[in-house]
Amino acid sequence: MSLAKRSVAEFMGTFWLVFGGCGSAVLAAAFPQLGIGFLGVALAFGLTVLTMAYAIGHISGCHLNPAVSLGLWAGKRFPGAELPHYIGAQVAGGIAAAAVLYLIASGKAGFNLSGGFAANGYGEHSPGGYSLGSALLAELVLTFMFLMIILGATDKRAPQGFAPIPIGLALTLIHLIGIPVTNLSVNPARSTGPAVFVGGWALAQLWLFWVAPIAGALAAGAAYRWLGKTSDV
Repeated sequence: MSLAKRSVAEFMGTFWLVFGGCGSAVLAAAFPQLGIGFLGVALAFGLTVLTMAYAIGHISGCHLNPAVSLGLWAGKRFPGAELPHYIGAQVAGGIAAAAVLYLIASGKAGFNLSGGFAANGYGEHSPGGYSLGSALLAELVLTFMFLMIILGATDKRAPQGFAPIPIGLALTLIHLIGIPVTNLSVNPARSTGPAVFVGGWALAQLWLFWVAPIAGALAAGAAYRWLGKTSDV
């Protein structure tokens, strides 16, 4: 499959992740009487990855996340030369999804961006008021564990054809843990999309949602490379 086609698949997949996950948070989380809450938002993020993994996994690998691409590179599963194409497509997909979501959400009277637009944040912009240190640690550890699950589930020695299920469930679990802390990122492309539209504080805090997930992913790639070795020689 050509790199161009794989990049388009990554754009589409990341669009679906951000539109589905952030859309559930913006449009449905607190909907009067029938709001889906944190549990529904967490499930929505997991379902976006699960569905796209089956839709485009055989085309691009369904990374949908710069941290995942970098973690797979660190784990010797992805060529470094293709990282700019994948990451560029993922970020563009996240911004495009946020743009469509903004157009839909702004069609409701009284809508404004002061509610955060599902942007990630810490301190006063953390849903639970968690500090920078707490946010940094949570994003790093949760991304590390997410990548360990991805690397293990997609290992050639793992049962074949089932990887999207544990990966989707892992993203759901990670959101159940992390939404109160940062609105949960573990994905720089997911964070960048809403931040572009919120601006101000969201862009000022965006650095953390690139640095922490990437650090966690790189650590996981190195860790799984050692853990998954079939020989200690």
